[in-house]
Order: sequence, then structure tokens, then C-alpha cells
Amino acid sequence: MRAEGTKMFAEAAEAPAVVTAQLRDNAGIVARAAAYLRAHPPTAALICGRGSSDNAGVFARYLIEAETGVLTSPTPLALSSVYGLTPRIPGGVCFAVSQSGKSPDLVAAAAAAKAGGAFVIALVNVEGSPLSDVADLTVPLRAGPELSVAATKSFIASLSAIAHLIAEWSGDADLSAGLKDLPRQLDAAWKQDWSAALPALTDATSLYVVGRGVGFGVAREAALKLKETCGLHAEAFSTAEVRHGPMALVKTGFPVLLLPQSDATRDDAEDLAADFARRGARVFFAGATTAPGVVALPTVHSHPWLEPILLIQSFYRLAATLSTARGFDPDRPPYLNKVTETV
Repeated sequence: MRAEGTKMFAEAAEAPAVVTAQLRDNAGIVARAAAYLRAHPPTAALICGRGSSDNAGVFARYLIEAETGVLTSPTPLALSSVYGLTPRIPGGVCFAVSQSGKSPDLVAAAAAAKAGGAFVIALVNVEGSPLSDVADLTVPLRAGPELSVAATKSFIASLSAIAHLIAEWSGDADLSAGLKDLPRQLDAAWKQDWSAALPALTDATSLYVVGRGVGFGVAREAALKLKETCGLHAEAFSTAEVRHGPMALVKTGFPVLLLPQSDATRDDAEDLAADFARRGARVFFAGATTAPGVVALPTVHSHPWLEPILLIQSFYRLAATLSTARGFDPDRPPYLNKVTETV
């Protein structure tokens, strides 16, 4: 099997067209959502999601706090779905992110947040889903049908919808301008050649994926995809957290993938890459680097908040190729279904 023949590869390649249509067709509803948030400044924000949508929520948390200063927290879904508890968040907002909008624990968490006083905004790919029924307002992801079990274009659509909403809410003109060029940049990111990492990863059993700040969510997403589609034990860490213990596992030949964006966290990522290389690790760094012994992977420059979206698009091409090189079918990961209905 060749990666180019998989649904994962084909669907990830659709991301530029998906984002083009999404930004155009969501302009009105995003403007209304942002107007509501400006007129009713939230006391706090909750994020609900599972799997890739949870990783999108990590991106949202950093972006919301960086752009608006609103304290933002992930919602422990079991508190509502298992323990039957209702969070007290009067005057707050809850962002619920989902591809299907069907997972019972996610729907229960959104309903509980609403009962606790939050205004619920659903970012969901399947309109008319149970999550949309609970929400006060739905921002469609507009990714279209996604047949591969591995979410790609729907994850990128989640990130672009989040960035669109927060740019409007905060009035960040630079971020809004960057979004206009995002589809073209996604197309360029898809064409970046990360095959230099294939020899080290084809026979690997474990690796670290490292990011920080607004890019940490895509580091988590990359690690998840390596588990799902490549049978690799991949763990995501921040550049700070990996130094607190996990560094002890990094020895000669241990592969590390760093996914930094060009903001205040980048210098720390370069320092860490050099540290890993000195330990004998096989280090792959997204972007130009002067760290000795580190392999640079080509990237597309953009607004720092949007670069993680471009990095994960380049990564998806690598992941699909790596999956087939390791003898897997990325469209049908073992023991997984497209919609996981946890409670």
C-alpha cells in the first residue's frame, strides 16, 4: 500500500479547500459569536473535547488566554457524565469541539456547563448533531465527510475555526490578516518534504514529540496520530516539562520530533534540540536551526499563532507515509472506530 492511495492522505490534502470555504461561509456566524462575547465578557471559559478535538482544545486554551486574558480550563467530562455534577460557571462560556457531536460524555458536559450558567458554543463538523442541539450557538467546521478513522482535515478545520473566532473576538487585525492567507499556506505546508525523518522512525518503537505554548496542542495531536496510525509509542511533552524527568529516557538513537512556532518559545526549543543531540538522540526540528547534529525539516512561515496549523499539515503527510512504511493501514487503525461514544 502507498500512502497516496489512502483516505488519510487524500483527506489531509483537502484541508486548504476546506479552510477556504470555512472562512468564507462562517464569516457571519463567527461575527455574531464574537459580538456576543464582546458584549458579554465571559468570567471564565471551559473547553470540552475528546481525542483530536481535545488537542484542538489545548490550542484554543492558549489562544483564548493569550488573546483575551480570559481564564480557560479543560472540562473533566466524567464529572458530569459519570458523577452527575454541574459546574458553576455563571457568566462563563463553554467551547465544545467535536467532529461527530455524538459522544455522550461530551454532550453531557456541554449540557452541564449550560445548566451551570455558561453560554455554549459548539464547533462541530456534523450539523444537527446532539451537541448542536445542546449548544446556544454552533460554528460549523465544514470539513465535509471524513472517512478515514484518523482525523486530519477535521482537526485542521477545528483549529482554523478556533483561530477565526478568537481573532474576531479579540479584534486582532494581524491574526485576521494571517487567516486570509492560511489556505494558500496550508497548500504549501502539504508540499513540504519531511521524509528525512522516515529512516529513523520506520523501525522506532518510541519517540517524543515536543512543543510549547500555542503549539503544544499539535504536539499532542502528532503523538496521537503516531500511536493510532503507526503503532508507535509516542509521547507529547512541552519543552519545559520534558526536562523534569522524561529526559532520562533519551539515549543514543532515541528519536525526538520538535514542533516549534516562531514566537518567544522558539529559542528554548533550539536549546532543547541541542541538548537532545548531545545525548545522542536523533532529533528532527521543524524549521531552520543552527543546533549541531539536528535535522531541520522545511516549514512555512506565518503568524506565530497559525504556524502550528501549518506544522500539523506537513506532519500529516509524513504520518500517512510512515504508517504504510511500517505496514499499517492509516485508514483502519486496529481497535478504533471513527466515532467513539464514551460515557
